[in-house]
Amino acid sequence: MNLKKYLVRALHRLQKGPGYTYKELLVWYCDNTNTHGPKRIIKEGPKKKLIWFFLTLLFASLVFWQWGILINTYLSYNVTSSLSIGFKTMKFPAVTVCNANPFKYSEVKPLLKELDRLIEAALERILQPTPGNGSEDVSPPLDLQLWNQIPLVLIDEHDKDNPIILDIFETNQTTGENETAASNQMDMDVDKGTAGDDQNFTAVNATTAPPPPANTTTEEKKYKLAVKLCSHQGSNNCTYRNFTSAAQAVTEWYILQFTSILSKVPLHDRIRMGYQAEDMILACLYGAEPCNYKNFTQIYHPDHGNCYIFNWGMDEEALNSSNPGAEFGLKLILDISQQDYIPYLSSAAGARLMLHQQKSFPFLKDQGIYAMAGTETSIGVLVDELERMGYPYSDCTMNGSDVPVKNLYSQYNTSYSIQACLRSCFQSHMAEICGCGHYMFPLPDGVNYCNNEDNPGWAYCYSSLRSSIKQRQICIDSCKETCNDTQYKMTISMADWPSEASEDWIFHILSYERDMSTNVTLDRNGIIKLNIYFQEYNYRTISESAATTIVWLLSSLGGQFGFWMGGSVLCLIEFGEIIIDSLWITIIHVIGWCKGLKQKRPRVRYPDVPPTVSELVEAHTNLGFQHEAMDALPRDEALPPEPGTPPPNYDSLRVQPLDVLSLDSNVE
Repeated sequence: MNLKKYLVRALHRLQKGPGYTYKELLVWYCDNTNTHGPKRIIKEGPKKKLIWFFLTLLFASLVFWQWGILINTYLSYNVTSSLSIGFKTMKFPAVTVCNANPFKYSEVKPLLKELDRLIEAALERILQPTPGNGSEDVSPPLDLQLWNQIPLVLIDEHDKDNPIILDIFETNQTTGENETAASNQMDMDVDKGTAGDDQNFTAVNATTAPPPPANTTTEEKKYKLAVKLCSHQGSNNCTYRNFTSAAQAVTEWYILQFTSILSKVPLHDRIRMGYQAEDMILACLYGAEPCNYKNFTQIYHPDHGNCYIFNWGMDEEALNSSNPGAEFGLKLILDISQQDYIPYLSSAAGARLMLHQQKSFPFLKDQGIYAMAGTETSIGVLVDELERMGYPYSDCTMNGSDVPVKNLYSQYNTSYSIQACLRSCFQSHMAEICGCGHYMFPLPDGVNYCNNEDNPGWAYCYSSLRSSIKQRQICIDSCKETCNDTQYKMTISMADWPSEASEDWIFHILSYERDMSTNVTLDRNGIIKLNIYFQEYNYRTISESAATTIVWLLSSLGGQFGFWMGGSVLCLIEFGEIIIDSLWITIIHVIGWCKGLKQKRPRVRYPDVPPTVSELVEAHTNLGFQHEAMDALPRDEALPPEPGTPPPNYDSLRVQPLDVLSLDSNVE
């Protein structure tokens, strides 16, 4: 009911029209507002009125300018970082230890037999054996099918615009002369090159070149070793990755071939060919409590084979460290069996280890460190806890649920990390573009690992994808950092272990405990001792907080408004009131204009006064009837239009006396 009354009053107000004009409203506002300046505009003389109008307009502009800066600063969502230092009993980090060599060469050698023969023959041709140096010994012919899939080539770059590709192996290997025609009398320019300088380009002359003249000097014979990658075997769409160091080129080529071979081996066989925990972990001590290899969780890592994690926290509660210092940490003695390394795969010897949070996957290739054989490595740990603010202050995630990339490492039941996201993104792109997945990363559903037989161009596709800035940027934009993270800062020191005076009895004891043999089966090249402990119990917390809050914004806006114009929140309400009144006046004017326009439309049909109903009826029944105002018009144009409904029957109207009508009205 109240709403109906309000609508009726509003309708009457609209029909009545505005009670005042814009000028009257503006004068009323200037005379009654609490804001400084507008009152002086209407009360001062003409000159002062102009001055005060200019000053008011200037200061109002300054207020709006400052407000824009403040609002933009608030919407930028800047953060400030604060550092706090605390002291508490902390959880001991998860410790992952691996061998730098992923597999025992004695176990994997049957799979690498042909590959090793190929690389040995290629190295003999590259290093130019002298006649009669044993290179012409009778040996089974080489299987070049594996070589032709991903070959090594020599690149002659004397002519930069027209490089020449030199095949290391000739297609015809029937005679000794033809067998070495492409590689004899060549010197590798490796004395001034450094590893890591790889280049990609497409060569023009990818054919076997004739040997250089015999009188060519050493400076003129400079070649680079490169890996030839083609989209498919026999294709001219090829890329050559060349290196200034032949050692790195051989290693990169061997890793590609090794990856293709191992991708077809079942997981349980790969675990069997790796280093077992009982052979690798010789001694363990945590604080004052003894431990052994059974306290470690085994995980297969594609880069390092079998890895073992201490205090991972998957099946049991994480261990706490009671006190700082080496005597309260973890002590390990490892045997890496360096004599059983794969010669062309692992050029570094030692143990690879990493400290990380519980239930997180260890990415040793990015964050791991090496421990050298024959040394005692002491690692003092400091803890940094990072606390980032979430959206909209930073683009971080709590658990990875809001990341568009599927975490392929979730099969290990590990927590989200930026490294897991980037690798999952790359593997997903490779599966989509190349049709297969790389051996070093987990597989998406329904995808197989790449190999040379089923996917001849996988290495070319993988190299192109890895060097693509666009694909890398897509993954960087898709993945997010974790909002809460724990980082372990390490202080590393090393010493020779065991010493020359004690190595005899130590190796005897360790050999007896592992092999139950009185003979020494261990040596300095395979033994590593590790000490991992908290350096101190002080931990640092680096936390983010909002640099600007809504309280800061409101106080800053009010401060600027009060400083420049002496206003307050009530002044803003007054300003909002005059805006509403101005809109209301505008609405009333628009409605009045529309009503006036509507009333003018019927007059267009009749220039004079419209005819009455009786005149319309007479004109319809009597064709000779005409209006007085229509005398000057022709007959055809003077005819009025036919009414839409038949005229009422006036003869049927009942006439009543006046007394009867008055009686009826009284009754009502």
